[in-house]
Amino acid sequence: MKIKVVRDLMVPLAEYATVSQDATLYDAVMALEEAQFKFDQHHYKHRAVLVYDEQQKVVGKLSQLDVLRGLEPGYSEIKEIEVYELSPSYIKSMMKDFNLWQTPMETIFKNARDIFVKDIMYTPAEGEYVREETNIDEAIHQLVVGRHQSLLVTRGEEVVGILRLTDVFMTVCEMIKKHNS
Repeated sequence: MKIKVVRDLMVPLAEYATVSQDATLYDAVMALEEAQFKFDQHHYKHRAVLVYDEQQKVVGKLSQLDVLRGLEPGYSEIKEIEVYELSPSYIKSMMKDFNLWQTPMETIFKNARDIFVKDIMYTPAEGEYVREETNIDEAIHQLVVGRHQSLLVTRGEEVVGILRLTDVFMTVCEMIKKHNS
């Protein structure tokens, strides 16, 4: 298989988990589970849910980290931290200082019906979109430089799919094996 452009590797929007921005976290979890069940089991499962607005336009992503972060409201009080600052003692002190994860887990999980996707979703930046006709080498560069797990694939102004790092990586591994055996 010769991969030339993003369209060759993207997951079409129709095959990806999506929810309205007015959905709850519970709704998003259910949509992700349904999409994973329907998705081709030879590929990696989906790790995010795409969020659309009233006009059915994709306006955000809800990643695994967004879900976990969204369950604990205290994370909204914490500024972005550089990775080098994260010693085990610092992480532990943060939990105490910000009173994180003090509510019983059963209560936290039940609260998923009261957490709205629009309040915890991630809004992609300009560098997280790629045109479906973009050469795959350029898309790889965009994934690497931006340290993205995925890129939203566009046709004109419309999001038509998602290019996942896992699919690109598996294809690159297959090409390495093919050209070296």
